Amino acid sequence: MDQGRTPHHAHRDRQDHRDRQDPSRRSWVFTIGLGGNVGRVSETLPLRLVLASASPARRKLLQAAGVEPEVLVSGVDESLVVTERAEELCLELARLKAQAVLTRLSPAPDQRTLVIGCDSVLAFDGEILGKPADAADATRRWQRMRGRSGVLHSGHCLVDLVAGRRAEAVASTTVHFADISDDEIAAYVATGEPLAVAGAFTIDGLGGPFVERIEGDPGTVVGLSMPLLRRLLAELDLRITDLWTKVAPGGQSVEPLGNVRS
Repeated sequence: MDQGRTPHHAHRDRQDHRDRQDPSRRSWVFTIGLGGNVGRVSETLPLRLVLASASPARRKLLQAAGVEPEVLVSGVDESLVVTERAEELCLELARLKAQAVLTRLSPAPDQRTLVIGCDSVLAFDGEILGKPADAADATRRWQRMRGRSGVLHSGHCLVDLVAGRRAEAVASTTVHFADISDDEIAAYVATGEPLAVAGAFTIDGLGGPFVERIEGDPGTVVGLSMPLLRRLLAELDLRITDLWTKVAPGGQSVEPLGNVRS
């Protein structure tokens, strides 16, 4: 070890090397200008999470983890972003979705608002695959994908409206597809499900039997990685437990279980 370098420095060097090898490990925190209240955050404000996505699968993931989000659809035109790197594309789209929803919100004096934007793409055979254009496109994709593997990237952008900060990162999971028949492809495409999702497949729906296995977080494939969300919250000095809610019997009301800590 070099003189003057502590064990912490050596650990940081190893971490930086791993991050350079695997971009999905990285996360970034930014301070953004959102008004005069930036930086002055009460420790007792209840948290409000806004999901900038129309995806019912992402909402179900949050709900299953004890988080009840509000939903505001961003309306971002995904065709406006062009890049040859799948990680850059999904992260930029996640950022644009979060920012689009932010412009429709105002800081509330009685709560701390967070916005999470997500986007997913499949990197396969040197191409970036979002949602298929039509049934014929979905069929062609499955004819190429069957028996092979790709990497599903999901970009996450979490913004704290009150504190004026954001944290963002990409989660990546390798997906191994089953070698399915032409009849199975035709039946699956006919359901319409592949037309509504990035990569033309799901693991939490009708497409689940057509995925042999994955390497990584299944939530990433669904569209939102809960472990990554936990880490992004920590970057903003928050805990996932601060977002937990409890639904009363009958599902008639929601009571926050935790408050924001400093």
